[in-house]
Amino acid sequence: MGFRVGVDIGGTFIDFCVWDEATQEITSLKVLTTPETPGAELLRGLALLEERHGVRPAAITRFVHGTTVGINTVIQRKGARLGLITTERFEDVVELARLRMPEAYSLFSRRGAPLVSRDCVFGVRERVLSDGSVEQALDEASVLAAIGKLRAKGVEGVVVALLNAYRKPDHEAAVVALVERHAPELFVFRSSEVWPVIREYERTTTALINGYVHPRIRDYLDRLIGGLAERGVTAQPLVTKSNGGIMAAELGKRACVGMVLSGTASGVMGAAFVAGEAGVMNAITLDIGGTSADVALIIGGQPQFGLGEKIGDLPLYIPSVAVSSIGDGGGSIAWVDGFGVLKVGPESAGSSPGPACYGRGGSRATITDAFAVCGFLGQHDLAYGAFRPDVTLARAVIGELAARMGLGVEQTAEAIIRIAISGMFAEVNKMVARYGIDPRDFALLTFGGAGPMLGGFLARELGMRRVLIPARPGVVSALGGLVADVKNDFIRTLFITAEPGDAAALRAAGEGLSVQALRWLREEQGFLGEAAPAWFADMRYRGQSYEIEVPLEPGWIETAAMAEIAEAFHRAHEGIYDFCDRGAPAQIVNLRLVMSGPSPKPVLRRLPEALSGAPPVAQHLRCFFDGGWHEVPLYQREALGFGHRFAGPCVVAQEDTTSCIPPGFTAAVDAQGNILLEAE
Repeated sequence: MGFRVGVDIGGTFIDFCVWDEATQEITSLKVLTTPETPGAELLRGLALLEERHGVRPAAITRFVHGTTVGINTVIQRKGARLGLITTERFEDVVELARLRMPEAYSLFSRRGAPLVSRDCVFGVRERVLSDGSVEQALDEASVLAAIGKLRAKGVEGVVVALLNAYRKPDHEAAVVALVERHAPELFVFRSSEVWPVIREYERTTTALINGYVHPRIRDYLDRLIGGLAERGVTAQPLVTKSNGGIMAAELGKRACVGMVLSGTASGVMGAAFVAGEAGVMNAITLDIGGTSADVALIIGGQPQFGLGEKIGDLPLYIPSVAVSSIGDGGGSIAWVDGFGVLKVGPESAGSSPGPACYGRGGSRATITDAFAVCGFLGQHDLAYGAFRPDVTLARAVIGELAARMGLGVEQTAEAIIRIAISGMFAEVNKMVARYGIDPRDFALLTFGGAGPMLGGFLARELGMRRVLIPARPGVVSALGGLVADVKNDFIRTLFITAEPGDAAALRAAGEGLSVQALRWLREEQGFLGEAAPAWFADMRYRGQSYEIEVPLEPGWIETAAMAEIAEAFHRAHEGIYDFCDRGAPAQIVNLRLVMSGPSPKPVLRRLPEALSGAPPVAQHLRCFFDGGWHEVPLYQREALGFGHRFAGPCVVAQEDTTSCIPPGFTAAVDAQGNILLEAE
């Protein structure tokens, strides 16, 4: 028995969630990030865990880490200088993309610049046909010429993405061998290894993202592994993945693209666990940290996944938790544009200097400062006693904006909050429209350092009747790492029809994926428990351009039950588009296996039942909202017991966040300590 530690690094804080395997107790901690010395906050947090909670490094049996290094590298365009080797006459695949603008109705819409510049793309003579046959053998002289030109360009690494390599990767493997032999100083990846799917643009882009973030992720993980060893942690560190699973940190140095959405995915997985424990099956999650607000969907207790999620202005074509992000975090900066219009974000004050009220040198107004001016913050410590917001400093920076706009300080602060909520309102509406759901049928699950502060106001605007505030909202993302399973996706493009004539091809592909997945789970991850496979097929009617994902029963793969697979596709198509054609042939484009190794889950401690219906009021606050001052009660979270009930408007303070409950909601505390809000 020991301790399992989950860690999540955000823009302002690094969060720790610790599960004591012996007592089943969960403890948590927040430490301010140190952008000038990355990694130092991790070691400081481990020292504080030992000092305050007796978590000795040698007693840590599992260490799971979620990181934003990958996504920040892409968004900030601070990745490697790459070269791309592709098939001759296909050098413009990345530039052409899909010939679609990101926003069809915007005159100012433009595609993001590719991760590799056109002058660093070189074609080589070879041609593999779509059926895997070789029309032209690989010309080594053209490969050596391309390598020489790339070295002259000063690239750090090379991505190899040849036409139809998903079907036959031999030429890509040969190019990689030549690069390793003649330019050993360059790292090299091939598309058929990163994500071997049909469609050259999607396959190439995914491989480019993998190569682009590789140096920064590799260096970061090297520091993580070394720092933990230096601190005395003997457990093999694990990292969270974009698909909601975890893998060994050592493997993450090469499988970098799977870590791009590491931090955001673990937040959704933690939220799904909390929602399940609270008996909430359908929820919209709202994760607000210091830099951004992330929204996602949980339907039937399961997070929703997708392909083509946006990473900055680039699509990511691997299965990942479907998360939409906007630049409205607690540290997002408020500013006035040239027309005198108040704006919020996307720039963030981060942790250094942070919001002005933190007293760390911040000189620009943020959403957190607005809440301090409105009276919701400033009467209690934040971040486990790290500091107490200084309302005077917050009033000074918001006063500067108020003077420019001709408004009062409080009115300006409330305007900042309303603008932030309007941005979240628009993003949630886009997401629910995409899924065809009504947000009023869902609960809003708020977490992150600023989620409970803003979530109630957003729910009110959306007309949502239920809000769930977890017992430890500030560290739900770190909790996500503790409850995540070892998991990986394996895919094979087939292009077969769901008919008896292609049964042998389906069985062969299934057997090959099973062998590959079990080898990864047993040998590379060292997982010896019971494996949990899940099968999916990307299917379409012949002639359609794009596929839909169809869940399959494992037995259908073993027996090649084509009739059942075809019927599952018809039902899925009808569910999405309201029609199907059972007389038309169904085509299996890709077969995908999700292999998981389930991990133990903590048992959340039940609170003792409250002795009275109403919790004790710590003090009364004067808060400004809805255009005026109001006196509201302040409750301390640790004083809340199972069965306590109270009504908004009110404020609930705790070590990792502050919950602001607007009027119109009644609150009840459940057995796990969650606060459940119901609209009156």
